[in-house]
Amino acid sequence: MEKLIITAAICGAEGTKEHNPNIPYTVEEIVKEAYGAYIEGASIIHLHVREDDGTPTQSKERFKLCIDAIKEKCPDVIVQPSTGGAVGMTNAERLQPIELSPEMATLDCGTLNFGGNDVFTNTENTIKEFGEKMIERGVKPELECFDKSMIEMAIRLNKKGFIKSPMHFSFVMGVNGGIGGELRDFLFLKESLPCDSTYSVAGLGRFEFSLATAAIISGGHVRVGFEDNIYLEKGVLAESNGVLVAKVVRIAKELGREIATPAEARAILGL
Repeated sequence: MEKLIITAAICGAEGTKEHNPNIPYTVEEIVKEAYGAYIEGASIIHLHVREDDGTPTQSKERFKLCIDAIKEKCPDVIVQPSTGGAVGMTNAERLQPIELSPEMATLDCGTLNFGGNDVFTNTENTIKEFGEKMIERGVKPELECFDKSMIEMAIRLNKKGFIKSPMHFSFVMGVNGGIGGELRDFLFLKESLPCDSTYSVAGLGRFEFSLATAAIISGGHVRVGFEDNIYLEKGVLAESNGVLVAKVVRIAKELGREIATPAEARAILGL
């Protein structure tokens, strides 16, 4: 099997310090969490950014501050900004970090109910626009799929030239409004992929480590971090993103899967 790429989603846009006081807001906190995840084995930092008070932002300037500071501490790590932003942001707001020409960025492949009255909107034209912008900037999209239909959308837009091959998918599983987090759900998504693609799995909450194990066994890659789950185990808050990454590394080693360095991750993903 290929070596295992571990992505650390260190803060997200929804979690707050009231949920877990270790969720980072400031540039300094974000760098600390990124570095802690990196030294434990993460080769990709999936990045949302916040204002110092925790308010989600897609400000290009804030992203640049955070990315530059992360790269100073972890020079070879892959920083993957989110273009998801937060519910209610415009396309123009969400696309700001693409102007920095990162190696990778996320591209959400469909619309999702997001609890209560919130809808995370990604129309077909939005996906096309984001795909074209990423091609123009030479950015590799990580295709975030919250359900099977989003894989079908990505495949269709790939054939039309809005997304380049080979594709890299991220299954985001266990979100209220998306696909569940059981093994059958994982297999359904995995068996729907084009044969030349790669994939990573992000299980929310209690699904994080069971799905990570399934991905490790099946030759996929893994995402963990405070964006998806704030607990190390049931009832025990994680002290850092690093301890979540370290747990995946231990599982992978028990199962005989080696961990990819950032350079090896670049080779696997074709960056």
